[in-house]
Amino acid sequence: MTEHSAPADIPDRYRYAVIPHIMVADAAAAIDFYQRAFGAREDFRVEAPGGGILHAEIAVAGSVLMLGDDIADNDTPGATELPSFVPPSSLGGRTSVTLHVYVPDVDGLVKRAEAAGAEILQPPTDMFHGNRTAILKDPSGHVWAFLMPLEDVPQEELSRRLAAE
Repeated sequence: MTEHSAPADIPDRYRYAVIPHIMVADAAAAIDFYQRAFGAREDFRVEAPGGGILHAEIAVAGSVLMLGDDIADNDTPGATELPSFVPPSSLGGRTSVTLHVYVPDVDGLVKRAEAAGAEILQPPTDMFHGNRTAILKDPSGHVWAFLMPLEDVPQEELSRRLAAE
């Protein structure tokens, strides 16, 4: 067993969160899109030895997202050990994950995202669960749900509304 020093504190931005880590065909272009479309802030990036981005982190409405270039087809150490860690383009454009982010102005974000090239899958809609919700697909094929809270709906009322749908 390896001996370790005392663990460092978990950074606040990672505490109590599952942090999505997505792969894209062109991480630099994806970061540019996320900045223009979603107002993302780039926190840092690690360039890959052969070019491209090995790892980057951005924040969208305060939520951290990790991303990097598709490593399955390059010489990055360990790339062949991660055959399923690929972008939607490697899966025929399909994905099994939707990235949910709460924002203060879903309508404004959708206008900005559409102008930047996002595909609108569901325009901003007041939903039974008490959120104004929009669903978008980014140019890399990732699906995003942006939500703006309208009301806090108790579980019993949520069930009643869902049954009425």
